[in-house]
Amino acid sequence: MIDPKRMRSLKEGKQKKGKVLYWMSRDQRTKDNWALLASQEIAMRREAPLEVCFVLADTFLNAPLRAYDFMLKGLVLVARELQEFRIPFHLLSGNPPETLAHFIRDHSVSTLITDFDPLKIRRKWKEDLAEKISIPFHEVDAHNIIPCWKASDKQEYAARTFRPRVHRLLPLYLTPFPELKTHPFNETSTSPGFSVSETLSGINCDRRASPLKWLEPGTDNAFKTLSQFLENKLEGYPERRNDPGLDGLSDLSPFLHFGQISPQRVALEVSMSTCPVQSRDAFLEELIVRRELSDNFCYFNPNYDSVSGYPSWAQDTLDRHLKDTRPYVYSMDEMEEGNTHDKLWNAAQRELICKGKMHGWMRMYWAKKILEWTESAEKAHSTALSLNDRYELDGRDPNGFTGIAWSLGGVHDRAWPEREIFGKIRYMNIRGASRKFDLQRYIRYTESLG
Repeated sequence: MIDPKRMRSLKEGKQKKGKVLYWMSRDQRTKDNWALLASQEIAMRREAPLEVCFVLADTFLNAPLRAYDFMLKGLVLVARELQEFRIPFHLLSGNPPETLAHFIRDHSVSTLITDFDPLKIRRKWKEDLAEKISIPFHEVDAHNIIPCWKASDKQEYAARTFRPRVHRLLPLYLTPFPELKTHPFNETSTSPGFSVSETLSGINCDRRASPLKWLEPGTDNAFKTLSQFLENKLEGYPERRNDPGLDGLSDLSPFLHFGQISPQRVALEVSMSTCPVQSRDAFLEELIVRRELSDNFCYFNPNYDSVSGYPSWAQDTLDRHLKDTRPYVYSMDEMEEGNTHDKLWNAAQRELICKGKMHGWMRMYWAKKILEWTESAEKAHSTALSLNDRYELDGRDPNGFTGIAWSLGGVHDRAWPEREIFGKIRYMNIRGASRKFDLQRYIRYTESLG
């Protein structure tokens, strides 16, 4: 039985006879998916058919072609896997509330389940849909190990305030997954097929960020990437993770962003590793505490995507230094082209464009330099967000919104000694970077990307 604490009601509705529908959104997988498992449990209890749908929205936060390509290729695999369990999959398109309301009416749906997402656009879709339907509508957090609304009831100040809550609740939620079953109450498992190339051709999106070839989507590939990380990179992770010139990271972030692998499954596998405890703990701190803190920030702060979401001390200090002289000022185009005086920053931008993924330490440095080279925090924030979401495969994600707010606005950080331009925001420079890692090795690596 699925733990009811993982699910909450978005609309009580009137219970009637008919299908159970899982509106898949953030968690695009069949394996280890609490929302899909809860949907099947409800359907089994009622001896009702179960179907799954995904709505391709008219636009989603300016997602680029490379993101749609990775996502759609993953959804093709989801549809294929669901068919093995006799569960039909529907790829719909249009405005999600209107599209789903019509689908629910036309397909005799009795109950709707969806997965949790803290972003404003998806929460608004759910609110609008709830007003259009009369059936029960439930939400399951299949993305966090501890459901976001259970982990805390407010925006946490920092990791140090959030961490004790996580560690206290983790034993209740870090549990094994039940298996998805072949669904016995579906008359057919046939799904309307779709072509990735044809679907992509009909999407109005930013095509400057072309599809990537170095990373293949899907749950099977996510598990292969996890296995390689456990075998070759987890041991020594605390020492290697902050060196961008070394291949020391997990490369799981795109899979986690699109929900192609469960963070809970990753945590279970890492916890069972025979690697030294300090390696496991260092990775689990990032996977659980830091990642779920990002969801907390976006869920409880409606201004997570702007300067208004910064703490008041950060807004005040940036305002006081608004008129400070910038030694360099670059346009958005110059930065996008990696045409600055800073070879390390240019290398990071090249990694972003070519690989669709930037090393975490470099993303902090990259964002802080944007603050230093633009005329205001507002301009820096919009520039960093635009470039990040245009090229990062895991863009438009709570981790991205929170990382930029941390770098530019002191979110989850503290005030530092005051200085020009940054005020009391934490400062990073190339000299500090040179003390941490071999800059030339990282620059050579990015030059090899093309």
